[in-house]
Amino acid sequence: MTSVIQNAIDAMTLGSLYALIALGIALIFGIMQLINFAHAELIMIGAYALVLLTDPPLLVQIGGAILIVVVFALAMERVAFRPVRGASPATLLVTSFALSYMLQNLAILILGAVPKSAQLTPALAETFTIGDVSISRLDVLVVVLTIVLLVGLAGFLARTPMGVQMRAAAENFDMARLLGVRADRVIAAAFAISGVLAAIAALFLVAQRGSVGPAIGLTPVLFAFIATVVGGMGSLPGAVLGGFLLGTLSVVLQAVLPLEIRPYRDAFLFGAVMILLVLRPQGLIVPKTAQTRV
Repeated sequence: MTSVIQNAIDAMTLGSLYALIALGIALIFGIMQLINFAHAELIMIGAYALVLLTDPPLLVQIGGAILIVVVFALAMERVAFRPVRGASPATLLVTSFALSYMLQNLAILILGAVPKSAQLTPALAETFTIGDVSISRLDVLVVVLTIVLLVGLAGFLARTPMGVQMRAAAENFDMARLLGVRADRVIAAAFAISGVLAAIAALFLVAQRGSVGPAIGLTPVLFAFIATVVGGMGSLPGAVLGGFLLGTLSVVLQAVLPLEIRPYRDAFLFGAVMILLVLRPQGLIVPKTAQTRV
């Protein structure tokens, strides 16, 4: 029972991280039909910002990192994606890859390829026990903060004028523009929110790994993208569901696979994803509309 509870906690923690990143990817895709693989570099920028901003108190350090990532996200939208907004999905995808490659190599050129050590606060590494179960404070923070952000974003989308405009744009962008929704403002708001989510994900990754490198965001974004596809492209609830499902399945496979084949866990994970997509190619939750291209 102790092992089951421990695995459940690990699954919630990993699923929360994937859900957080997948939500940022799905938010942009829902409005622009853009798969933003440069989201990994937003995470990288947030991680390096946390490392470089060492003098201020922790909360100021986190706030500064979030502000830096949001500024980069808005600049990314204005400089790279706005000029190709009406282009084909293939053009948007190539632009996304090119931007990701450029930012990653720019980080290597400026900061070097060697990972930098980082420790935000020793308190996050501390653990406490409930019965025979050992729980890290970081695990609790990841799960609680992710739930707060998901609930807050849901409230923002449901109850604020900008949130309603973003939902309308995700459902039918052309009709939303005819009804007076300003495209530039809505898309900029979506990129700003994705930047906040990327910065929070960077905080979790830095706290978990204790180091920062140019590729810190690549693997999490890859898994989050798969979670977005599994949940249903363009569906925000689907992205969250896919993130938690992928995290849970990953932990379960790690626990049940024999030791000799445990290094091949991801192969079994992706095999299960392929089977799921064969059975339900549209994803777990189908968005209301597919016409969201700007």
